[in-house]
Amino acid sequence: MKVSLGCDHAGYELKEFLKPELIAMGHEIIDHGTYSRDPVDYPDYCVAAAGSVVAGEADFGIVIGGSGQGEQIAANKVHGIRAALCVNEYLAHLARAHNDANVISFGARILAREYALEILKVFLSTPFEGGRHVARLEKIAGIEKVQSGKA
Repeated sequence: MKVSLGCDHAGYELKEFLKPELIAMGHEIIDHGTYSRDPVDYPDYCVAAAGSVVAGEADFGIVIGGSGQGEQIAANKVHGIRAALCVNEYLAHLARAHNDANVISFGARILAREYALEILKVFLSTPFEGGRHVARLEKIAGIEKVQSGKA
């Protein structure tokens, strides 16, 4: 799979830790930055990573910041993105199985990097269940259309 990454300065070290792990799992990486610990604004990088997913350039996205909250919010502003802040394996499983989440958000100041990797493995390996969840996702897509004036 192709995985798109975006982070701010607080998420930089976790992003750099996850990149070789993802490559070792056989995934291709699209790194949208940031590329150092110098202070930056997370929306620029998270929206770029999410945009790669919507454009079909990546299968999934990962956004990382200090808490992961703002990063998730920024990614979710991109129509077609369903970003989930996941702090454990169960939430990662549900994000994929029930919500067909296509972006995962991490708080680098919240999670140990090894634990973030375990959560990511669950996220990437869990399929969407479909079924009763499809109608709910269609409603979310409908909200996006109304909000963008395309309904």
